Amino acid sequence: MKTIVTMPGDGIGKTVLPEAIKVLTAAGFVAEYIHADIGWDFWCKEGNALPKRTIDLLEKHRIGLFGAITSKPKDAATKELDPSLQNKGYVYFSPIVGLRQHFNLDVCIRPCKSFKGNPLNFIRRNKDGFDEPLINTVIFRQNTEGLYSGVEWTNPPKAVRDAFETHPKMKAFKDVPGEDLAISTRIVTRNACQRIIREAFEYAKKFGYTNVTICEKPNVLRETSGMMFNEGKKIAKEYPGIQLWDTNIDAQMMWLTKNPEIYGVIVAENMFGDIVSDGFAGLVGGLGFACSANIGKDVAIFEPTHGSAPKYQELNPPIVNPIAMILSACMMLDHIGENKIAENIRAAIAKVIEEGNVNTYDMMKLKGSADVFNQGACTTYELTDEIIKNL
Repeated sequence: MKTIVTMPGDGIGKTVLPEAIKVLTAAGFVAEYIHADIGWDFWCKEGNALPKRTIDLLEKHRIGLFGAITSKPKDAATKELDPSLQNKGYVYFSPIVGLRQHFNLDVCIRPCKSFKGNPLNFIRRNKDGFDEPLINTVIFRQNTEGLYSGVEWTNPPKAVRDAFETHPKMKAFKDVPGEDLAISTRIVTRNACQRIIREAFEYAKKFGYTNVTICEKPNVLRETSGMMFNEGKKIAKEYPGIQLWDTNIDAQMMWLTKNPEIYGVIVAENMFGDIVSDGFAGLVGGLGFACSANIGKDVAIFEPTHGSAPKYQELNPPIVNPIAMILSACMMLDHIGENKIAENIRAAIAKVIEEGNVNTYDMMKLKGSADVFNQGACTTYELTDEIIKNL
């Protein structure tokens, strides 16, 4: 029997993760679920949103299901610390980013696939009226480096500033006082580039995709994006049946609404992967349908890409869409070899969406509030029950 570490986290994470477990159980997946502490409450009470006891559980069991996290800017986070912890040097850092870096969960996979009948699917105008392209794009996001590596300063130490000022481009900032200067670094390593690109090509080969796109900005970020693209060109030679494409991130966001159906697998650095995956998610129903996997060599954690949406946490019954969390659980099943159960769950979700009889507020394009039930929206629980009924 598998042991799954469950981390509901904050806000609606506490709502949708139990719903995913209900579906897993109804579909015949037998596991032991162990709760682990993570999130804003533990930052406020302990000064650590990612307690070591949670890391220990993941080191032992190696598979995690994660809900959602509340993150706030540095000053706001500090103000919410317990008074006994104030002014003691505690600094908030996103626990999901911490997990990715601690366990080197360097491969983030974000599938963005249309469900037939989803009223939120992207449509576009053509000469005869409108059409609805079938989108089946998977984004591979390098998860541990890039602009999200966390190497940054406000008022950088003298040694850091001196090092930066060896670069001729820093002349433009030589008269800026330290307290008025903030620096974030974009760090890319060759090994990490090679791993994420090779994983993208292997995925394309396994599932029959005909193209892999490197989505970067090498015309401006010549060193970091340049390394990604150059490594892509080398690796592509090992996969002669798969075309290598390249796009600039800004142009890619424009082309999203022009011809999204042509893209198979897209691979990008951390921030660009974050941006392009949210863009594609918007074409297939939004964050209520956006699942993801964070995979390392030893540990894997599966999560929806939506946030904690605290304004919806107190609504009873809940209104939020649990599908992204359930699809993330399906990715976990795929990872551990339970592909048949995963496909059964996805088929049940597809049937519910195509029939269109049970819809959460987002699927009905309603503004989120307790009033959505009077307008025909279902509760979170009702959508889960409908999926289970169709298993």
